[in-house]
Amino acid sequence: MKFFITGSSGFIGFHLSKKLLDKGYQVHGFDSMNNYYDVKLKKARYKILNKYKKFSFTKGKLENKKNLSNSILKFRPKVIIHLAAQAGVRYSIEKPRVYLDSNIIGTYNIIELAKKVNVKHLLIASSSSVYGANKKLPFKEIDKTETQLSIYAATKKSTESMAHAYSNIWKIPITMLRFFTVYGPWGRPDMALFKFTKGIINKKKIDIYNRGKMYRDFTYIDDIVDGIYKLINKAPNLKQLGKIKNDSLSPVAPFRILNIGNTHKVYLLNFINVLEKELGAKAIRNYMPMQKGDVKITLSDTTLLKKITGYNPKTNYRTGIKKFLKWYLDYYKN
Repeated sequence: MKFFITGSSGFIGFHLSKKLLDKGYQVHGFDSMNNYYDVKLKKARYKILNKYKKFSFTKGKLENKKNLSNSILKFRPKVIIHLAAQAGVRYSIEKPRVYLDSNIIGTYNIIELAKKVNVKHLLIASSSSVYGANKKLPFKEIDKTETQLSIYAATKKSTESMAHAYSNIWKIPITMLRFFTVYGPWGRPDMALFKFTKGIINKKKIDIYNRGKMYRDFTYIDDIVDGIYKLINKAPNLKQLGKIKNDSLSPVAPFRILNIGNTHKVYLLNFINVLEKELGAKAIRNYMPMQKGDVKITLSDTTLLKKITGYNPKTNYRTGIKKFLKWYLDYYKN
């Protein structure tokens, strides 16, 4: 089995690539190594992957179809896991065009090439952000998702629609993965846990939006990777139609949407309290109003993923914070 993973030097892509390499699979990574956040962190992840004999790599942008095409057609993967994207809800307000290029054009290129090499399974990263202003909790895959609140979320919703159309026309087995607030070692510096930790250690103010009156379904990286790994050989097909209650499987295409989350909502102020306790230091709190494009609550229903794969997230946020801090303090000790 040969895997092509976009965003291999990113947070989730790195962890998934490493797991597949540890299992003995052949992996080709594709990453732009852009400077949205500290490139040194991306290079450090790449350096770890590059030690594996079965790992190969192409540096490039998703929207550069020629470069992307050359690497995919040469490698001829059986499975493509498309995790690369321009991330960040807040940055999408400042630089919306970047999201159109990377997330929509880039994903279009991936789907076109997946068709060309006739992959057994194409898995594409979506986001819990697509649930937008939905009020009903927990979020289920079969819920309507018509009220995205950010450009980032809108591009993710667009890729879901585009993928469904391609799956219908060309019968490409596609699974869309809606991730819920992923955190853990080697995480992204623009995410809350990373920023809070850095601020507390350096005795700097930490910005807390909506005065902390927010809830997040914090999902530890190992649980995310476990969910993806268990799905690899579970490509959707129309023979499964009607066999699972509340299935998101399309009635016309081998296309399915799946949540991957922890299934517990955590109050943001409680999350910060635990972080302070573990660091043995108090945060200098800068309470802020709600940010444009943000949502107050996320909470996943992963019943469908569990029925298909046996998925069962094992890491609660207190344990996850401890594991993250162990990595963070070791990585930044110098």
